[in-house]
Amino acid sequence: MRVLLRLHVLDRVAIGLLVTGLLCVATGLLPTGSASGAMTRIAPLLGFLGTVIVLAELTSRAEVFDVLASRVARAGRGSYGLLFLLCVAFASVTTIALNLDTTAVLLTPVMLALASRVGIAPVPLAMTTVWLANTASLLLPVSNLTNLLAANRVALSPLGLAGRMWAPQLAALAVTMACLWLFFWRRGRRGGPVVDESGLLTAVPLPGPGAARAADVRPDAADRYTPPAVHRPADPVLFRACALACAGFLIAILVADVPLWLASATAALVAVAAFVVRDRSVLRPSLIPWRLLVMVPGMFLVVETFDAHGLHRLLASAVGHDGGTLGMFRAAAVGGGLSNALNNLPVYLAGEAAVPVGNHDQLLALLVGTNAGPVITPWASLATLLWYERCHAYGVRVPVRRLMGTGAVLAACAVGAAVGALALT
Repeated sequence: MRVLLRLHVLDRVAIGLLVTGLLCVATGLLPTGSASGAMTRIAPLLGFLGTVIVLAELTSRAEVFDVLASRVARAGRGSYGLLFLLCVAFASVTTIALNLDTTAVLLTPVMLALASRVGIAPVPLAMTTVWLANTASLLLPVSNLTNLLAANRVALSPLGLAGRMWAPQLAALAVTMACLWLFFWRRGRRGGPVVDESGLLTAVPLPGPGAARAADVRPDAADRYTPPAVHRPADPVLFRACALACAGFLIAILVADVPLWLASATAALVAVAAFVVRDRSVLRPSLIPWRLLVMVPGMFLVVETFDAHGLHRLLASAVGHDGGTLGMFRAAAVGGGLSNALNNLPVYLAGEAAVPVGNHDQLLALLVGTNAGPVITPWASLATLLWYERCHAYGVRVPVRRLMGTGAVLAACAVGAAVGALALT
């Protein structure tokens, strides 16, 4: 019992989900066939999770992210306003063109490394990454796995989906930028890096969502920072090897028809081989993201159990059959709300089956809810889980209350604006 109490809250959630899921199978609440089918579907996902985290961790040790962060900071030319726009553009383009999970894994370390170079707390940059990883994932099929599923259901090509979702995407981005600036980036809110007694980088909220407590941050009186010097890695060989591994991974998922897990596994093997030759001490079992590899199977088993005992009927009743504007808002609200309670991928799969076949606009509204809405709880989307794991690995503590409070405002406003834009266009 004492061991459990010492674990991080997400570790306890992960263990609880897996134990609950296994109990559902053992007691017959979840048929063995359904459990086996769920595990078969998520096996490639688990392979991607395990290998892409190892790749990100080793790439970070090789100082690739430090070099990128230094270049972004220098491109900002000392202006926090310009830096904000650069970070938003960087995160948005990465999510739209690559994948929201790639943004969470590979961009989060860049943003966190950037914080110390421009003299602000890490939380504003961390929140920029996780929020845009979710809210910028509406435009293209590659941006989010749920988009691929929706595009197939409504028979839209990549350009067709972009033509239907450009206005919702712009609306979601505009709201996200406003919330980021209001809660985290404006003067008096961004603060300075703080190291607590345990050595964790942190920023504690002021009254009102998103602010940092005055006693815990450095004065923030100016709108400019001093651009850092060019960062030069300590081991150029490791730097080049890991940079090439990341570039190969990105090229593989962009232009080649390669499964995500295979691309990430190959890139991770290249990085591991480089460290075997240059610095074996870094290669430890702690590189493997055990929390995620425990949480994801448990989460899917639990949701499959719910689905076997009435989740589909509940969703069908909640979503309704109205293909008009009211039905679109209902579908988006159900998708966003349940995604934060469970997880957006299984919720979208269950919700898609509940939307009448001909209600294409209602299905796209459900997509908006399950893409832009999962920004409240740490487990709401895989991208948020990956981001939280990266923050934890870097010693950056994002208070859960702060995450949920500001995320609730963003979810309501971004989903509402995006569905409104969808209805108008």
